[in-house]
Amino acid sequence: MIIITKKLHPRRLVAGCALFALALGVLGAGLGLVRDIQSAAAVADLQVDPRGIKTNADRVAFLEGYGWIVSQEPAAVEDIRLPDTFDASYDEYLSLQKSQGFDLSQYAGKTVKRYTYQVSNYPGLQENIWASLLLYKKEVIGGEIYSNEGDGFIQALPYP
Repeated sequence: MIIITKKLHPRRLVAGCALFALALGVLGAGLGLVRDIQSAAAVADLQVDPRGIKTNADRVAFLEGYGWIVSQEPAAVEDIRLPDTFDASYDEYLSLQKSQGFDLSQYAGKTVKRYTYQVSNYPGLQENIWASLLLYKKEVIGGEIYSNEGDGFIQALPYP
């Protein structure tokens, strides 16, 4: 049996540990960046084109494109006339729509259709969750997921 020994200087040990920690940090940051890029690509894949929504099947597919499982038929279909000017009471709702890329201000004074579907896959809740789409002609111009049960809530279309 052959035994080889070498004296390890404390400076070299500290430098080696620091280099190892730096390498782990770089590797971890690189993996995090890859994960962020994959998440962004997955979100982009979920979003569908809001134009050319002609049929009920198109509306259901649009909502499914955001990750929702909805009823195959709308629970309600309404004609809604948007106000000629949006006052301060609409600020929060308009902000929610703008966060999704929808600008309702250009449709002020127009009559739009609102389609409401029951949602069956909201995390942690099973009943009284609704998906609503606002359409002008054949284009989705707004939408949200909401509940009016208890304190209620409203959120953007992408699945949480």
